[in-house]
Amino acid sequence: MIKTPAWIQIERRPSPSGWTVFAISVVAILLALIVAGLFFQFYGVSALRAYGDIIKGAFGSRLGLTETVRRMIPLLVIGVGLTVAFRALFWNIGAEGQLLMGAVVASGIALFSGLPDPLLIPAMFLGAFAAGALWGIGPAILKAKLGINDVITTLMLNYVAIYVVHWLILGPWKGPTMRGFPYTDKFPTAAFLPMLGGTRIHLPTLAIGLAGALVLYFVVKKTRVGFEIRVVGENPDAAKYAGISQTKITVLAMVISGGLAGVAGVGEVAGVHHMLLNPSSIALSYGYTAIIVAWLARRNPLAVILTSFLFGVIMRGGDVIKISLGLPFQLVNVFNGLILFFLIGSEVLIRYRIRFGTVKETS
Repeated sequence: MIKTPAWIQIERRPSPSGWTVFAISVVAILLALIVAGLFFQFYGVSALRAYGDIIKGAFGSRLGLTETVRRMIPLLVIGVGLTVAFRALFWNIGAEGQLLMGAVVASGIALFSGLPDPLLIPAMFLGAFAAGALWGIGPAILKAKLGINDVITTLMLNYVAIYVVHWLILGPWKGPTMRGFPYTDKFPTAAFLPMLGGTRIHLPTLAIGLAGALVLYFVVKKTRVGFEIRVVGENPDAAKYAGISQTKITVLAMVISGGLAGVAGVGEVAGVHHMLLNPSSIALSYGYTAIIVAWLARRNPLAVILTSFLFGVIMRGGDVIKISLGLPFQLVNVFNGLILFFLIGSEVLIRYRIRFGTVKETS
């Protein structure tokens, strides 16, 4: 009797377990880090030394840890909202613009509303949520009613938001006290977000991110609306047959996603800068990085707490890369791109498994 290799079969996993998804995701990240290490070697820096410095910079001091958490906060708030949009099969690539519009409205309220001091911060958060939501509703309606590509519409609105901010800080909102620099005047102190123990960790935005993760996890998993979101995202034809309004669910998902991105904008202008300034200084690509955060979390709002912290470490690592190692800060974008690349590739292994077999032959 002779055994000969006969086949390699790829078959769909009936329902991948949470541990399977976790293990494959971890392997994907490790592979991305190995490949990223080659870039450090290209610049003549040992990958082990680079990663050691990054970990030390993120966790080795109180300042490093607090800066890591500060970078985590906008990623957490935006990422939680993106999980809902992605579950509804709406690819919101516009969180960057939604964050900026939230920052614009929050700045307008802080500088020009004349509200009593106790009302300033609540009004800024509500106004920013509304601004981010409205910036996302348009693409949602265009997709639901006309089938227009959501990736293109949300992405293009990012550039519109950037030019709106530029126009404001170079034109009508340019601060007379800023000596010609393209900033607004500084916010009144009543519009400064409270901080954690002398750090730059703005507590209200962090609290909103953590509460949002818990609430939206419950909504998606346990409520009728969450069930409808899941059905629309997993099987649009079944949703239509069941009488679920795709337009309603798409708009609702984008109100949540865009609104939370707008809230992240409040944290940046009222918690970090205390003024409206250049869009690249406010957004720092948080909207794009949060896409990877939500993807790595596998559209689970609770898991975003962990994945946003991971990318907070990576973004803090960018400071270490630039200051301690003298390497370009843009290497952070290489990290992000490689992680996203390997995560997308790992989807095949999550959905399918490979089996090897032999055929017995008798002579």
